[in-house]
Order: sequence, then C-alpha cells, then structure tokens
Amino acid sequence: MSAASLGSEATASAGSDVGAGAARQNLERQREPLTKVLGARTAKQLGKLSLETVEDLLRHYPRRYGDPGQLTDISQLKVGEHVTVMAQVRTATIRTMRSRGGAMLQATVTDGTHALQLTFFAKRAGVLRMHEDKLRPGRTGLFTGTVGEYRGSRQLTHPDYLIVGVDAADEDEAVLEASRPIPFYPAAASVPTWRIGRSVRTVLDPLPDDYFVDPIPEFLLDRHGHLPLVPSLRDVHVPDDSAAWKRGLARFVYEEALILQSALARRRAAHEALTSVARPRRDDAMASAFDARLPFPLTQGQRDVGEQIATDLERDTPMMRLLQGDVGAGKTVVALRAMLQVVDAGGQAALLAPTEVLAAQHLVTLRALMGPLAEGGMLTGADDATRVTLLTGSQGSKARRAALAEAASGAAGIVVGTHALLSETVQFADLGLVVVDEQHRFGVEQRDELRARGDRPPHMLVMTATPIPRTVAMTVFGDLETSVLAEKPAGRAQIATHVVPADNQAWLTRAWGRIREEVDAGRRAYVVCARIEGDAATEGDGDADVDPDLDGADDQLLAADGGIDLGAAKPVAAPKAPLASVSDTAAMLGARPELAGIGIGVMHGRLSADAKAEAMDRFASGATPVLVSTTVIEVGVDVPQATVMVVLDADNFGISQLHQLRGRVGRAGHASLCLLISRADEGTVAHERLQALAATTDGFALAETDLELRREGDVLGAAQSGGRNSLRLLRVVRDAKVIDAARVDARELVNDDPDFTQHPALAQAIESWLEPAREDYLERS
Repeated sequence: MSAASLGSEATASAGSDVGAGAARQNLERQREPLTKVLGARTAKQLGKLSLETVEDLLRHYPRRYGDPGQLTDISQLKVGEHVTVMAQVRTATIRTMRSRGGAMLQATVTDGTHALQLTFFAKRAGVLRMHEDKLRPGRTGLFTGTVGEYRGSRQLTHPDYLIVGVDAADEDEAVLEASRPIPFYPAAASVPTWRIGRSVRTVLDPLPDDYFVDPIPEFLLDRHGHLPLVPSLRDVHVPDDSAAWKRGLARFVYEEALILQSALARRRAAHEALTSVARPRRDDAMASAFDARLPFPLTQGQRDVGEQIATDLERDTPMMRLLQGDVGAGKTVVALRAMLQVVDAGGQAALLAPTEVLAAQHLVTLRALMGPLAEGGMLTGADDATRVTLLTGSQGSKARRAALAEAASGAAGIVVGTHALLSETVQFADLGLVVVDEQHRFGVEQRDELRARGDRPPHMLVMTATPIPRTVAMTVFGDLETSVLAEKPAGRAQIATHVVPADNQAWLTRAWGRIREEVDAGRRAYVVCARIEGDAATEGDGDADVDPDLDGADDQLLAADGGIDLGAAKPVAAPKAPLASVSDTAAMLGARPELAGIGIGVMHGRLSADAKAEAMDRFASGATPVLVSTTVIEVGVDVPQATVMVVLDADNFGISQLHQLRGRVGRAGHASLCLLISRADEGTVAHERLQALAATTDGFALAETDLELRREGDVLGAAQSGGRNSLRLLRVVRDAKVIDAARVDARELVNDDPDFTQHPALAQAIESWLEPAREDYLERS
C-alpha cells in the first residue's frame, strides 16, 4: 500500500464505539509494514531504529523542538559525539587539493560566537557545486555528523544537512516550514532527524482525523481537554507553534498513564474476584508463642503493619500486599509472624528468595528466630511446632526428595526456596501464603504463576528493601496494596560512608588498614567487585561477566556519565580501566602487608551451593573474616559481626544497589564503615549518586534522588534489559498528577466494564503493551 492510499481507505469503523471487527482493522492499520507505505529502501533505513510499522513510526516522538532562530551552542560539542546542530552558514569555499588530487569544500557554520567546520571531498569540483549553492552565507540549517578535530578545530566530515526554508516542495511550504518549531527525533548516523520527519509526514499527512480508533474513550478526552489521536499526532510531529506540541505531548503522556493504570486495574479486579481460604488468628498457637520468645520488642511500625497483614489473611479474598521497608527495618519478623498465622490456621507458607545464598540465609534466620517452634516432630520441638525446610535447584537428590516430601505432606509449615518453588513438581498440602522477597527480581507473570497454585489462590506478601517512591509504587505495583516500615528497630548502628578516589593510593592503603583494625577487633569485612574474573579494559561500560546467581541483579550497573536524554546520540566512549574482579582482588588483598595472616574468602554465583554455604560459614565464624564477593551478598545476608563494606568501582552501581550493599554492615550495634572506591569525575551523574549516598542512610530519600538522576526506563527496567522503553513520554516524578488522574479513570473504566468490551481499542493497546517484548515496564521496580 502506498502512503497516498492510506488516507483513502473507508474509515466508517473509526470512533469510540467499535466492534471486534473494527478493532481488528484498527490493529491492521497500526501494524501496516513501512515497506508497503514508504518503500523498501526507506523502510530498511528506518528499521535500523527498530521502526517497522506505521505505529512504530508515528509513535517515534521528537525528543525536543528547535526554533529556527535558536542556534545550538557549538562550544558544548564533544569530539567523538554524533550530533545534530542548528547553525548559520558563515562561509563555503571549494578548492582543488594539489597533494592528493580531487576537490574539497570547506564551510564554516556558527552559533553567533563559536564556529564549526564542515568538510566535503569529491574527485571533481563540479560534484561539490550543489553543496556550495545550498550552503550560502546567512542561511540556517541542521547539520548531522560525528564531531572530529583537525588542527585544533572541531569539524563534521561529509555531514548530512537540511537548510531551513530551502529543502521544501515550493516557496509557500518553505515559508511555512521556516516559521514552525523543528522536531528533533531520536536518530542515528545513517538516519538523520529530518529524514525521520519526512517519513512521518509522508505517512501522517494523508490520514483523515478518524483513521485510527482512539484508545482513550471519548468521554475521557473531553474530561481532560485532549484532542483525538490523529490530530494529536499532527500536534506532536507538525506543530504550528510551541503550544501545539505541548498540547499533543500532554495527551500522549496521559494515554501512556491510562494504558498502564488500566492494565494494573484490570489485573487487580480479576484478582479480587478470586476466592482464597481465610486464615484466622489463634491466640493460643505458634504466633503467640513466637511473640513471647522474641528477645526484642516489636516497633510500633511492625505492630501496625502486622495488624494490616493479619486482617488481610482473615479474609477469603486473597491478600496482595507490598511490604516496603528500608534496610534493617525488620521485614523478616513481620513476614514470619504472618507465616505463623497461616500455619496456625492449618496452612503452609512459602518464602521465595531470588538467590540460593539468600534462601539459605533465610532458612538459618527463621530457624534461629523460631527456636523449638521450628523443630516439629523432634524431641526438642515445642508443642504445635512445625518445620522449616529448604528447597533449591542445586540440592542433591536425597535432600531434594526429603524437602519435596515435607512440603507435600504438610510436615513443613514453612518452605524456603528459590525459583525452584515455581516448578510443577513442587506440591504443597495446603499453600496458604506466598512471601516474595526482593520483588524487583521477580516479574508480574511469576507473581501470577504463584497466585494460581491450587484451586484457590494463596495470599501473597511481596517484600522489598529497596524503598520505592510513591509514584513508582503506583505505576509499577498498582495491583498491590502497600505497607511501609519506616521505623528501624533499636540497636542499629550508624554507618559512616565515604567516597574514596581510586587513584589516591594513600587513602586506599588506609582503607585496607581499617579492615585490619576491624578484623583484629573480631569483626568482619566485605569487599565487593562487579566481576568474577579479571578482564581487559573495555569500551564504555563493558559487560561484566554476569554472576549466574544474581538473576539479572547486575543489570543495575549504570554508565558513569549517566544518560537522561531519551534517544540522544551517545558519544563514542573512551576506554575505561578494567573493573575489579573477585579473583584478582582476593589475590591482591592476600599480598597486602596490612592483611598479612588474615584469611580471605570468595563468594560469587558460579560456586556450587555447598561452596557458597561453606564460604558464608567460614566468613561468619571468622575463619576467613574478609569476604571478596560479587553483589550476590546484596540482599538479606546477615552476619552481625560485619562492620566494613568496601565497594570497588562503586561509580558503576546504582544508588539502590549501593544502599543494599551498605545494609550488610551495622547490623549488631557496632559502629560501621562503608567505603565507595570510585573513578567518577566531579560533575558526573555517577559522582552525584555517590555523594548522595554518603550524605544520608535514609533509603526513602535516596530513592527519590535515584529517580531524579536516572531515566524512567532504567527505573522500570526496560533500559537494563536492552529493550525499548515502553514509557516513551511518561515520567513518574514529573507526571505524578497525571498518573493519579489516570488511576482514577482506569478504576472507573474497570468497574463499569471489566473486560473493556465497550473500549476495544484500549484493550488492544493494553495487550500490545503486554506482549513479551514490551513487558519490561511491569517487570521490575
């Protein structure tokens, strides 16, 4: 199909009230291949930007807008950076090259103060006359290329360009184009911004206003004062003035919020229609005995949140609750009290951890907290005691058979495990509660899989020690009720945090000396590395050899320069020093005179389960009081004697991950220390992250800072996974009010029409977003 024929199709089916057939036709129109509309050559170029369909192209929004009179600050250009600049032509001259033959055109463009050279080569001067004719002094143009340097001057060699008011079909169009805001699209070297713009116009210009069915119901467009879909696309791509593109973008921000909130509201409504088994409290059972044996008083926050959870468990609607608590807030005790309430009521509880190390740690912690209450069937067990058993993927066959039998028979009231608990081979006698630790490692679909276990779904408690700003919580966890533990139990020590420049040898020597002092005092120290094995210097970030036990945790590694402009061209990164590895660092520390005679252990995900357990046991006992590890020890690991945390290459980690690592020390009242070894330069985003971390131990304040410094794609997961950002325009901090409004609208829609039968275009948009390739926004926090 040609671009001209796009607008000639009958559009009688378009509108807010459409049937299934019209919805299918609408989807076909959106997914029309660009090869049919623009031709194979242009479509192939756009395919380099993953623009394959009409919808892909029309939803490829400009990342900013320029005014023809507003020139780019040329002084800010960096060598190696791919740029699009707006500048005015000062000179353009052709000359013959005697030394190498051929001809060269040299032009100078300026922002009024600074200059940039443009250079074109050809075998004959005549070939360059076209450029000379267009590059007349005084004209303004957009110039795209990679910034180079020649004899101290910055230049673009053979840049692609567009001259404002010249590259148009006729004089009237030239005058009109010269007066409009100029859209700058996320582009590539081979696909400049104006080529994208022309392609958009080719597709968009012939479309009638009702060509697509709008995913936003008409009454909501009226409620919020937004225009329909196609007119809004024109506002964004071909704005008459700045008010037009602002109006258009506002509509698409709301649309993204509505689709996202509708998906969550529909998921929540479907869950609330299910029936679970009520698990009422018993005054004379294990839960009461557990409270009586606790060696410390519960905080008021623990009591309040515990009451919320206990009340949820007493209902026959399955609980879906997110428990937020900063590092050391006492979430495990709250979760255990809930699990015991379920066991008292005749059910079982499963605690799902993201790594085998954390699962094993939870087993030890739960048994220690419960004492005789965890020794069901044993001579030392208390009356009404149960068992706590471990089930992981790497267990030996004998241990696994025993764990499976205890889960299936109900002898184990609490089963702790990794994702192995998701296996169909794992059967429970009566699964009443699933506790998911560190939610950001598990996707929504995995949550749903757990909910679906048995004839009636179990209650679910999702825990995270990564504080989540309210806007993110309602964007990503809108299908969950939220409880917050902000108060920390007594006895937690303050942790002094310092940023140590990696090139300051005196400070590094002092850091190793501090470890010695702590070890001599009977304490323990962690040294964290991003890699397992050593590696050569890498370009840019480099891909750390991923620790297989992290389940993607290391994908929180961020570029040191940070990125905030969606679609902006990335500079060519200079080689960076190799990241420290566990193997090299352990060897280096073993040779340091400050640590002579001290046992040094290693921990990472490639170790077997037995080797991991042994490494942690030796560390906890003091046999190897220094543990060199990857971030596998990031969450949940609890060694009370640990008082020092050293993070090498800390500028490569995000705030939340560093905050989690810091939370591994200071757990027993001893003054503790966290040293962040960094190569980040002042003024970079990475340096700001580390300074923010050193300034406070308040995880909720850090979460807000993290959100301000990072792209939403990173926060929600799309950028880490390598996929495209499903949230193209919505920003969870800036657009909190929009998200609130969309949440109200989505709940109204779901209450009136749970299956969206009256709004098939909205249902279609939700399904499109929930395709596997676009599911990232719901996958992580």
